[in-house]
Amino acid sequence: MTVKLSRKLVLEERVNTPDGKGGFVVSWVALGTLWGDVDARSGRETLVGARAVSRLRLRIVVRGAPQGSVRRPRPDQRFRDGARVYAILAVSEYDPGGRWLECWAEEGKE
Repeated sequence: MTVKLSRKLVLEERVNTPDGKGGFVVSWVALGTLWGDVDARSGRETLVGARAVSRLRLRIVVRGAPQGSVRRPRPDQRFRDGARVYAILAVSEYDPGGRWLECWAEEGKE
């Protein structure tokens, strides 16, 4: 298993701030930078309302981190790669020793 950590990814977490009217405003805060091996797996186009939206499913491999560590991605977080954003869908160990984590993510998810 060869892993090439060639992409600089910013791990971000969603923050909901009350808007004073009973709702909230969504913003994202950077938690840190991780280097990853990004591999596109599948793509599709779906209709959202009356417009077509492209969605790309990716496998992103990053260095392992223990459960509870801020350096371990979670499904409620996302990666930012410049202007591209990848919503994290699932995270698991990529190898038996836990040296790498495999993150399944989707670009284009709203």
